[in-house]
Amino acid sequence: MERPLAFSSDLHAAYAHQRAAFRACPYPAWELRRDRLRRLLALLRDRQGGIADAVAADFGQRARAETEILDLVPSLAALRHALRHGRHWMRPRRVSPGVWFRPARAQILPQPLGVVGIIAPWNYPLYLSIGPLASALAAGNRAMLKVSEYTPAFGALFSELVRERFDPDELVVFAGGAEQAAAFSALPLDHLLFTGSTAVGRRVMATAAAQLVPVTLELGGKSPAVVAPDFDLRLAAQRIVYGKLVNAGQTCVAPDHVHVPRARLREFAEACVDAARALYPAGLASPDYCSVVDARQYLRLSGMLEQARAAGVDMLPLFPGEQARDRQHRLAPVLLLDPPSKLRIMQEEIFGPLLPLLGYERPDDVLEHINTQPRPLALYWFDDDARRIEHVLRHTHSGGVTVNDTLMHVVQDNLPFGGVGPSGMGHYHGRWGFDTFSKLKPVLRQSRLAGTALVRPPYGARVARLVELMKRWA
Repeated sequence: MERPLAFSSDLHAAYAHQRAAFRACPYPAWELRRDRLRRLLALLRDRQGGIADAVAADFGQRARAETEILDLVPSLAALRHALRHGRHWMRPRRVSPGVWFRPARAQILPQPLGVVGIIAPWNYPLYLSIGPLASALAAGNRAMLKVSEYTPAFGALFSELVRERFDPDELVVFAGGAEQAAAFSALPLDHLLFTGSTAVGRRVMATAAAQLVPVTLELGGKSPAVVAPDFDLRLAAQRIVYGKLVNAGQTCVAPDHVHVPRARLREFAEACVDAARALYPAGLASPDYCSVVDARQYLRLSGMLEQARAAGVDMLPLFPGEQARDRQHRLAPVLLLDPPSKLRIMQEEIFGPLLPLLGYERPDDVLEHINTQPRPLALYWFDDDARRIEHVLRHTHSGGVTVNDTLMHVVQDNLPFGGVGPSGMGHYHGRWGFDTFSKLKPVLRQSRLAGTALVRPPYGARVARLVELMKRWA
């Protein structure tokens, strides 16, 4: 299997090639955009089995069904959504000019930006590549994709598949580590979308800023789940545990911790145990339970557990048996009951199958806590009180919200996806992704008879009267 293109001169040559091709065709017709989207769609349909095998090889263990549900299906949906709506998105959008400028006509012309860069992470290597690509190609751009060095089998296969179906001046794939990612983000791109950690996102943004490259950052953070005092604990446990354990918690919008009424904390913990064992009856040996991606992440999570254990935190394993060192980096999920805020597990994004449960007395206490923390990528609120839900939606900030479930807002093509503050900036998915990768060019078409001639110099009493009228109607 061929490797993805090397860096150094190849990176800049690919950029120059795409830049020249874009200048030669700066506004591709819908038929060409549709063709590119269809080729990407056919690539996924034809090679889905090989892609799932490559992802499983990178993780050590990841069920094919999990890759199909979490990576393949939303990727196919994003491409089909763009194919259904892209022709409409690219049409000029008529708007009304100001009353003093009539009979001029105004419109917004969505124009391709040019060469778009995408830096994809390892946790959902397919979907977090295809999602931005669907938007970028629908908007008429050329695209350069940097895949993660932590999923080398996927990166090599996907690069090979792209080379079979796309000219390098349309779409090109690169791999490499931190040094290569820095070189990629230093290119004078027309837009750069990065998905990854907040710490790396800061570096990417700083590097891109030197070229004044606009960025969309999809980061992470400590996304809270909250169970209201009278909500069904078992239902909440089932949905939160699924959101936490799918992909072994390696999801940017996974519930990071859960706020539970203090009097019901132990009851909720027991419901979580039942939910986990219903999902994975064989526990750590279940073929459906995903590995932590590599030894580096496995040791990071193990270190969090060791620190909490040394601090005397009450822990409850979700699977039976003891955790042992595992060659496939499978980490048994654990609940941590009311861990102190000073511990790493409460300070850092967990990104793994460890779930702190935090007791609270009043819902207002939870809101105050959430609003004193960095704004998260997601908020999950479990409640049957419609008035309280609306209060929460208006008095908290997060990248997105799912009420009475977890994760599901992310895969809605008719909703924008993006963070806020430390959890990211900008949006994509569906129409929002198309607009992110377009210049929405304002165009005013002036009439031969234009009222603006009435307010040109020399200024006098007539102009003064008009200005007074304009100020009243402004």
